[in-house]
Amino acid sequence: MHFETPLEFLESRTYDEINVGDSSSLVRTLRPEDVKLFALMSGDMNPALANAEFSHSGVFQDFIAHGMWCASLLSTMLGTQFPGPGTVMVESSLHFARPVAIGDTITVTVTVGQKFARNRHIVLDCNCHNQDHLLVVSGSAEVLAPREKIITKRKAMPEITISDKYARLQVLVSRAAGLAPIDMAVVHPCDRESLKGALLAAEAKLIEPILIGPEQRIRAVAEENGLDLKDYRIVNCKHSHESAAMAVTLIRSGDAEALMKGSLHTDELMAEVISSSSGLRTGRRISHVFLMDVPTYPRPIMITDAAVNIAPTLMEKVDIVQNAIDLAHTIGTPEPKVAILSAVETVNAKIQSTLDAAALCKMADRGQIKGGLVDGPLAFDNAVSLVAAKTKGIVSAVAGRADILVVPDLESGNMIAKQLEYLANALSAGIILGARVPIVLTSRADSAETRLASCVIAALVAHATRAKQAPA
Repeated sequence: MHFETPLEFLESRTYDEINVGDSSSLVRTLRPEDVKLFALMSGDMNPALANAEFSHSGVFQDFIAHGMWCASLLSTMLGTQFPGPGTVMVESSLHFARPVAIGDTITVTVTVGQKFARNRHIVLDCNCHNQDHLLVVSGSAEVLAPREKIITKRKAMPEITISDKYARLQVLVSRAAGLAPIDMAVVHPCDRESLKGALLAAEAKLIEPILIGPEQRIRAVAEENGLDLKDYRIVNCKHSHESAAMAVTLIRSGDAEALMKGSLHTDELMAEVISSSSGLRTGRRISHVFLMDVPTYPRPIMITDAAVNIAPTLMEKVDIVQNAIDLAHTIGTPEPKVAILSAVETVNAKIQSTLDAAALCKMADRGQIKGGLVDGPLAFDNAVSLVAAKTKGIVSAVAGRADILVVPDLESGNMIAKQLEYLANALSAGIILGARVPIVLTSRADSAETRLASCVIAALVAHATRAKQAPA
């Protein structure tokens, strides 16, 4: 007799109910999170688990399963299905025939081979096959079968979210694979994180850094932190103000095609960028976009503007929205869903942000904003949660699915971004758009990895700009 997995209840088979030849099976597919959870639970981070093809990729999901993952499936079978609750493992012998890779579907089958009435022991033949019917694990297990039948309601397992920021960073870096490094002016990298971030981006072949600032101080930071400056170009400047001015000069002369803020104040850099006589202005309003990979959200999400425009007007918001839509196109989202945020999802004459949202939506309808689906006003909850949107009766292609969050002002946007980064372990990248070149603008408290992530976005934008400017 073959026993199937019960759906709502766990039910044991007693020794007397089991016959030689009886069998049961269960099916499981190996997911990346299974490998991670098993490694975290056991402490086994064996590098031999990486497929040879991916051994240097640094991306965890390319790993194969621990051999004992399949053994744990046998334990699951014996303890919950056949014989079921009350079963005690006495002895097992397993042979591991071949590895199990991410995405493999394993069928575990146990068949009763022997019964021993004197001690209620049962010997089961155990086999695990993959989706190609190839044997993965074989062996036997001797168990003490339950004396009495046990029927218990199956308990729902808790949901577990694995937040592997390093793996998400590697996925982001892979977006720029195959692109030539861009020349980036790194302004005043005079602390560990800003210098390390630039060097990490260089090692990832995203940028060719031009380090601008007091040369002796830059070299001292590198030596103190064991950072190799190699033969990277250093432009010696006396102080941060001079460094910012020199960086803008290099951009205007064509010696660099992107900027990266180091350890100077944002105001110092942006004063040079927006200078009417010698800056990097275009016809578009300059604005900032956070690109965030949040573990609990199904796709990357942008937040704008949370760093440059303090209290933007309606017409300034038009450019802010368009800048973000253009960035979405650059990173591969052809028709981003844009949520114009407010405290409420209905137009209220006493709340200016709701009036702006309604106007922006109409402007999108009329083609004054192009390339995205724009809706608002939307409160934060119904912009990112389908459940919240449905509960409030909102019928919208954007609600619950937003790719871009347009905030009412800098304060609200900065709070959202920082909360996601520090409370939700979001991977964050920051970029300024609307200038002649992309500008990596990060907080002085940001890690080197955040700066590396931002350089990925800058590289993608710079290459997209090259493509637009290339002759047809």
